[in-house]
Amino acid sequence: MATTEPISQDAQSLQELARRHLWLHFSRMGAYDAEHEIPVIVRGEGCHVYDDRGRRYLDGLSALFCVNIGHGRADIAQAGADQARELGFFTNWSYAHPRAIELAARIADLAPGDLNRVFFTSGGSESVESALKLARHYHKLTGHPNKTKVIAREVAYHGTSLGALSATGITAIRQPYEPFTPGGCHVPNTNLYRLKPGYGAETLAEAVAERIEFEGPDTVAAVIMEPVQNAGGCFTPPDGYFQRIREICDEYDVLMISDEVICSWGRLGEWFGAQRYGYQPDIITTAKGITSAYAPLGAMIVSDRIAEPFLQGTSSFTHGFTFAGHPIACAVALANIDAMEREGVLDNVRANEQAFRDMLESLRDIPIVGDVRGAGYFHAIELVKDRETKASFDDDESEWLLRGFLSGELYRRGLICRADDRGDPVIQLSPPLIAGPDEFAEIESILRPTLEDAWAQVQRRR
Repeated sequence: MATTEPISQDAQSLQELARRHLWLHFSRMGAYDAEHEIPVIVRGEGCHVYDDRGRRYLDGLSALFCVNIGHGRADIAQAGADQARELGFFTNWSYAHPRAIELAARIADLAPGDLNRVFFTSGGSESVESALKLARHYHKLTGHPNKTKVIAREVAYHGTSLGALSATGITAIRQPYEPFTPGGCHVPNTNLYRLKPGYGAETLAEAVAERIEFEGPDTVAAVIMEPVQNAGGCFTPPDGYFQRIREICDEYDVLMISDEVICSWGRLGEWFGAQRYGYQPDIITTAKGITSAYAPLGAMIVSDRIAEPFLQGTSSFTHGFTFAGHPIACAVALANIDAMEREGVLDNVRANEQAFRDMLESLRDIPIVGDVRGAGYFHAIELVKDRETKASFDDDESEWLLRGFLSGELYRRGLICRADDRGDPVIQLSPPLIAGPDEFAEIESILRPTLEDAWAQVQRRR
């Protein structure tokens, strides 16, 4: 549990500078003032991080689903420093450098099937943006110029750039930036706890075929889905779901994009989430854990079939980013993958996944816990005010429950996780892939009393 220490002069200076100059992402900047500090994390070690007062926290979110190998790995950072001495930077625009070549080959070797072409980016939104542009361009080159639409799932998050935002299915994130790139279409997600009327687990995939028919098959370029959907709270697919999506995509000449910005690099116990669920996409988008976040890097991994039209004559995928495939980031990624293989990180996830799930399942005796779901080291607890009816919290209730109590209280007690209501209210947990039973026990020791206190507050407010 975090301990409270008097704030030092240096820490106070950081607070003042941050409030004056630093614009935090996805944050209510007006919530921070002299009485409400900005959390300032100054160092990390293994599964824990420390703030500017020396308080210790279990990082139950891997920072943002990305510090897969844990904090404080000087050897991973050193790979970047060594590369900087050799070649600090050169672009991938019509040039190559050894680390990008080596990393592309390494990724192709780990990726499923014939996903052998690697287009580097600087992060997740860029990877998704690249995939959506590639899908449109591919269909133009192959004689289907009207195939521009993309089908995604409701409440899904695919990034913040205007193209990726068209696929994102979260109304509150979309509305401030409309109009944006047209063509985003949405179908029900795989929230089996709250199935929409008329749908069953065995029929959810058919919604994609129905939407393609509605839009017109000659207008749909791609389907984009996460193996486990993040927003809404770790929705896993029913048996056979992705196999049926693959069949539908083949039937209608639609590209299948597996958005694995979170679900790759061991998060689900495999290098890629598509391997966990046994399907073969045309494109994988990835980022985050590729470097365990020790340097910013992403990638779009493309099948030989989809790449082929771009490899002929004067064709070119007229798209790119200055820092994509940065030599330092590629060196860090190679060191990260080496360490994951050498230290059996994927084996650790597979060996301990059930213990992690069992710990979360044990919280079902607290009435506020409605559902527990997820896979690998990527799980969510859905919070309800009536477990029998599955009654959820309305917007005002969710506001005081998540932001007024849970987020701050979990952090105060020493646990970093996500209290989120981009669908129904959930607590998400995604610890570093090196975590084990000791870390799970620490999570439980904080999460259980905090959820019990939250339920007591719900009762008092009735």
